Amino acid sequence: MKLLAIGDNVVDYYEDREEMFPGGNALNVAVFWRQNGVEDVSYTGIVGNDEEGDHIIDSLIKEDINVSRVRRAIGPSGVAVVTLDENGDRKFVGSNKGGVQSLLKLTFSESELDYISSHSLLHTSVFSRLESELPLLKKYINLSFDFSTTYDDEYLAQVCPYLTFGIFSGGDLTRNECEELIDRAHNLGTRNVLVTRGEEGALFSDTHNLYEQGIVETEVVDTLGAGDTFVAIFLKEYLVKPDAKQAMAIAAAVAAETCKRYGAFGYGKKKTIRDVPLFK
Repeated sequence: MKLLAIGDNVVDYYEDREEMFPGGNALNVAVFWRQNGVEDVSYTGIVGNDEEGDHIIDSLIKEDINVSRVRRAIGPSGVAVVTLDENGDRKFVGSNKGGVQSLLKLTFSESELDYISSHSLLHTSVFSRLESELPLLKKYINLSFDFSTTYDDEYLAQVCPYLTFGIFSGGDLTRNECEELIDRAHNLGTRNVLVTRGEEGALFSDTHNLYEQGIVETEVVDTLGAGDTFVAIFLKEYLVKPDAKQAMAIAAAVAAETCKRYGAFGYGKKKTIRDVPLFK
């Protein structure tokens, strides 16, 4: 199985620890795939030509992820400043709005499309600005897309018709609202819909059945990356064997382990908050 993640990456600065950690939904999913048994994982994205970009690439290389298609651009990498509350829940303080990623756009040549088609699944997200490329990419590979908390009808209509997996963060939604969101995505053409709900666990629908998974209790140090862990492991397990209950149970157990460390997948590096570029 060959898996590919394309799009957003970021350096998360922990305000209280004066450390930076690599992250971002697409990048995190790639790393969690590789850490959990997928031997062939690739990541493609736009990374700045700064210390933050170097740290992102170095971390991926150490995780044995193929970064040969990553674009390095002149400008700052995406950064976000976070802090943790007394329960280990991460709170976003601010960002540089994606850095150089927000100024540029990924496009794909014929050779890159051939490369993409050699994989089993492509995962990307709302933060990757690839909406206009989805009709093209769908012709070459099955797509997984993380909407985060973007639920508006216009955006769903733009994206859902091209997806095999649609993923939402529903921690602020009621159970009924989550089910309504799942139905909307199904009606727009997305066959499989996953909604992560924080402490309430997760819901998954394959159009025919609705499945529910609770969290695995653990000692929480930092929740950053736990949702991305659940998404990555669920996708990987479901692709191997389409048993939703089993895939969700495994994903919940691995997500609990992520909560025991700082950063989505580690690789903390000291840097003071006053050095954060373009902080807003």
